[in-house]
Amino acid sequence: MKEKEIERLSILKQEENKLYDNNIKYICGIDEAGRGPLAGPVVVGAVIMPQQSFIEGINDSKKVSEKKRERLYELITEEAISYSVGIVDQKTIDEINILNATKLGVKLALQGLKQKPDIIMIDALNNIDTMGIPYISIIKGDSKNYSIAAASIIAKVTRDRIMRQWDEIYPIYGFSKHKGYGTAEHIRILKENGPCILHRKSFIKNFVD
Repeated sequence: MKEKEIERLSILKQEENKLYDNNIKYICGIDEAGRGPLAGPVVVGAVIMPQQSFIEGINDSKKVSEKKRERLYELITEEAISYSVGIVDQKTIDEINILNATKLGVKLALQGLKQKPDIIMIDALNNIDTMGIPYISIIKGDSKNYSIAAASIIAKVTRDRIMRQWDEIYPIYGFSKHKGYGTAEHIRILKENGPCILHRKSFIKNFVD
């Protein structure tokens, strides 16, 4: 591993190392994927990595190519003490709004962990139900914190895989390409063909009657 990468990962782990020094053992990183798209679920990833974890390339999922994310996903899930995802579908997003759906996803992801965390580090969310587990909210945490970055990759890869599966059912919309985000091509197809069951009604009001 190059010296520059070692330095970058060391910076990502600074806050966690302070917690380890205070006898915190299990740190859970949490992040979501899919708050902004016009279609599909929001997916929340939760992961507890070993204290000595130092996986080359871990970063905010938005800064990593799709191919590299898939490889990192395998490395993260192999090494993790525990990991889980909370998936909240588009129907629920329409019913309770995207912020509450994301918070629900956090709770579901935490409930899926086999190891209870001592503390949670989460990307820019507050007023969440962590079932009594203390949490630290970090703005842009996916680019500042090792465990949150790992969680962001789990969430993004999981969601991308879901959207590729939906693409096989509704190939006309191109979900495997844009993953449900509001690209010009997606909006054009949406206007021409109308929505499918995967679309979030509350997100597409400006594009369809």
